[in-house]
Amino acid sequence: MMITGNLYDILAHGFEDRLDRPAFIEPGGRETSYGALAESAARTAAWLISHEGVEPGDRVALLVDKSVESVILYLATLMAGAVFVPVNPVYTPAEIAYFVENAEPRLLIEDGRAFVERAAAMPPLARTVARTADDLAAIIYTSGTTGRSKGAMLTHGNLAANARVLHALWGFTPDDVLLHALPIFHVHGLFVALHCAMLSGAPMLWLAKYDDAQVLAMLPRATVMMGVPTFYTRLLARPEFGRAQTGHMRLFISGSAPLLASTHAVFEVRTGHRILERYGMSEAVIITSNPLRGERVAGSVGYPLPGVELRIAEPDDQDTGVIQIRGPSVFGGYWRMPEKTKEEFTADGWFVTGDVGRCDGDGRVWISGRAKDLIISGGYNVYPKEVELVLDDLPGITESAVVGVPHPDFGEAVVAVILGDAPEADVIAAARATLAPYKIPKRVVTLDELPRNAMGKVQKNVLRQELAGLFGAVVR
Repeated sequence: MMITGNLYDILAHGFEDRLDRPAFIEPGGRETSYGALAESAARTAAWLISHEGVEPGDRVALLVDKSVESVILYLATLMAGAVFVPVNPVYTPAEIAYFVENAEPRLLIEDGRAFVERAAAMPPLARTVARTADDLAAIIYTSGTTGRSKGAMLTHGNLAANARVLHALWGFTPDDVLLHALPIFHVHGLFVALHCAMLSGAPMLWLAKYDDAQVLAMLPRATVMMGVPTFYTRLLARPEFGRAQTGHMRLFISGSAPLLASTHAVFEVRTGHRILERYGMSEAVIITSNPLRGERVAGSVGYPLPGVELRIAEPDDQDTGVIQIRGPSVFGGYWRMPEKTKEEFTADGWFVTGDVGRCDGDGRVWISGRAKDLIISGGYNVYPKEVELVLDDLPGITESAVVGVPHPDFGEAVVAVILGDAPEADVIAAARATLAPYKIPKRVVTLDELPRNAMGKVQKNVLRQELAGLFGAVVR
């Protein structure tokens, strides 16, 4: 086949010699071959162009219930030269209305299965619509925890560059079988997982959502699993999970939220595998990764990917500051938000991630948290991650989240929210033995669960809102 700048052609080149192999294997036994996937995508692309009037650059929005048909629509959109806009189906009507108003898609598809079935009688699109590396391939809306969601514009070149690097860096081959239990409205499941498998023509064990029993049943057929930390903690909660299910596995990868060092340690003891943690975001897909071969250090997100430049802006006395990046996978800006785009890039072209971290002498990257989560208490900067690392090691604490709460004297007070049964006085006393006085939690609040977004990240903005009155009314 002729490989153009269109991402679809780049992905299809990876599986064009394996069309008879399964692309998707579902729990009920249904299999979809790579050949059937390619043919259905070509028929759906033809329908988009001839029946829906989709032209190059048009947006195609999909309420992404996870299904093979949703992937077909993603590939068909690329083939048609259009821009894929995945929308989480659990969003409220008001949220969906905002995305539609902002993206102005040519069409919004609410039932992917029905759409693909309608297109099944179409003659396949004869040739992929030509695109260049600079043409837009997808708009991914950020979570919008600090305001209106922003549409990160990712080009064919952005996605192809990241896919090729990860495919090589993580050692994917046609012999791999990927267990895919992630949602596909997000870069982790949609781009990272799918692209790595497709570039090798590797089969995917396709779960509609994460389910302990289904994952345990399918693991013996897999060689690679990508997940969020919650996947791994839930597996570890199953007493039967261990080396018997994982002896044949090649690689476990974790991302989208920080993985506790304790989870690293317990997982290695139980399975003999050390999870590979990486760091990414919607605006650049994957930015850093621990090595496939070499030491994977708990708490570190590894090294910048080949081709990615990373620097720490205005480091403090602990060499910690806001992470800035540039490279071939970094997006060009936010859809129809030129002022916001300008704010997020430096004058010399580096993207300001909003994440706070440091690089050690070995070049490894360590994330301290989001800049917006920084606590300024009595004029001192407190990085929540530093406090959380201490608390997470204490007996009786399963997990902690540290936030700043308005305080009449200090401006902000350090407050720890914990899962577990550790008494407040014991937690504060233990923190006092390790941390500087201004970093010690003024209060410890115990909850049954922490608020999380769809990818498992703790929503600290929710905690701050809920705890805003903890120290009474604050006059500013």
